[in-house]
Amino acid sequence: MTTADRQQILDALQFRHAAKEFDPDKKIPDEDFHLILEAGRLSPSSIGLEPWKFLIVQNTELREKLKKVTWGGQGQLPTASHFVIILARTAVDTKYGSEYMASHMRDVRKLPDDVIQRAFVRYKAFQENDLKLLESDRTMFDWAGKQTYIALANMMTVAAQIGIDSCPIEGYDFDSVQKILDEEGLLEDGHLAVSVMVAFGYRAKEPRPKTRKEMDQVVQWIK
Repeated sequence: MTTADRQQILDALQFRHAAKEFDPDKKIPDEDFHLILEAGRLSPSSIGLEPWKFLIVQNTELREKLKKVTWGGQGQLPTASHFVIILARTAVDTKYGSEYMASHMRDVRKLPDDVIQRAFVRYKAFQENDLKLLESDRTMFDWAGKQTYIALANMMTVAAQIGIDSCPIEGYDFDSVQKILDEEGLLEDGHLAVSVMVAFGYRAKEPRPKTRKEMDQVVQWIK
């Protein structure tokens, strides 16, 4: 990798900021947004489970409903070129031995049945003992939610590399958003729940300079 290549990556990371408002007249080209979605789809996840779904909310009426219960998206929901709700799969799908896990391993990962059965034994120990994920449905959901944040970060980073702004959003009333999406038939009868939101578009104004801790404050080498 050349110095110029490294600088290009750093420039994209410096460019990225949490845009509070977008230029409503500028829309992301389809091919660019498809690239952003591919960055999410191709992201890694724990045990390769891909426990996510990406809802692209372009319907203005639905955006307005969400705006009423999403305090962190007041400027983004009306102005974003594309608004994404990332859903995470609930315990009914992510628990070892579930139908979702079995079909994913069989149909997506193309694993034979004997390998799947052995994997279930390992995953049971992983969820039950190693990380103690089976203590509650919430613990299982939080584990799935962690995976969605990998996809979220990749989507925002790729967007920044092609000059597109973004803003991750956690400021919403979970129960109210769940109710709205459930009434729209978007949660697969309890198999999905809201993990995080993210808006994409083009900045309406320039942000303040980026601030971060120095490298030696956040990195410790163990030799």
